[in-house]
Amino acid sequence: MGEGPRDPGDMRVSDAERRHVADQLQQAMAKGQLTPTEFTERTDQALASRTRRELDAVISDLAVQPPPYTGAVAAGSAEPVELRANFGSVKRKGRWQVPRALLLRGRMTSYELDFSEAENPHPVVEVELDVSGGSVEVRLPEGAGVDTDGVEVTLGNVEDHRRDAPAHGSPHFVFSGALRFGSLEVRGPRRKWFGR
Repeated sequence: MGEGPRDPGDMRVSDAERRHVADQLQQAMAKGQLTPTEFTERTDQALASRTRRELDAVISDLAVQPPPYTGAVAAGSAEPVELRANFGSVKRKGRWQVPRALLLRGRMTSYELDFSEAENPHPVVEVELDVSGGSVEVRLPEGAGVDTDGVEVTLGNVEDHRRDAPAHGSPHFVFSGALRFGSLEVRGPRRKWFGR
């Protein structure tokens, strides 16, 4: 009541947006725009930013791509695609269309999601879990990044089985939500055996 339009600079930023800026800072250092010391300082600033104004200030003097504030990631205008199942299994593999946001909701269900050959136009994919007594196995493309810090685990486990996985890869997959009595396993693409 009586409030004016909210200043976009005061909007809170997400982990995905912070990591996007960290990726851009890494590229800027590789191009010689930042020294290693400046890169470290600005990355710390980016990861500690709470608002768009604070995050934008980290890269305001650099010729880099800003976070995708406009559109679905920032506004949340796109509803997540829900994959719901109970006492069953859900599989996605091959060249399937990846939505910007997924919601996995299941009881005693196994999910197998192979993103390695999927059609994915999104720099950041958000996956929310509401899984009890089930397993989630995901296969990511080479060089992809993953953030599982937002997953609340109850009597379960989260494991990234990839070797030498990049800390801030692209595309970036952000997992959140609740995992109860189950497991989330992150793997790389399946190895292709020649001659078969």
